Amino acid sequence: MTTFRSSTAAEPLGPYAHARRAGGLLFLSGIGPRTRGRKDIPGATVDASGRLLDYDIEAEIRSCFDNVRIILEEAGCRWDDIVDVAVYLTDMTRDWKEYNRIYAEFFPPGAPNLPTRTTVEVSALPTGGNTPIHVEVKVIVALPSTTTR
Repeated sequence: MTTFRSSTAAEPLGPYAHARRAGGLLFLSGIGPRTRGRKDIPGATVDASGRLLDYDIEAEIRSCFDNVRIILEEAGCRWDDIVDVAVYLTDMTRDWKEYNRIYAEFFPPGAPNLPTRTTVEVSALPTGGNTPIHVEVKVIVALPSTTTR
């Protein structure tokens, strides 16, 4: 088993790897909406004191998926290698419709390699930068045979 840490995706918020290979699978840690080296959360609107006023779930979701894609590519995997997706939302009522629409752009219904998916609402996610985040994505990937060790 080997661990993997991306050199371009947003840094982990704690002492953990971006991903870990085990057998023919790559397990990604929960990936949040940030950009490497930056503290702001995409789409967050804050007041002068830094208090969150509003957030844009689309910007957060796209940022999460961008980070997932970066990690996969650096690990030698492709988007189509994803076999399972877990998504954590802090407000299912507010964000479900938009989340589902954006998710379908990345994983089109009827695609031959459509992964399984679990989506749950959680009471909170970490403050990933200047504000709390409202979505986190975790994926499991089937490693291409050339990267399996």
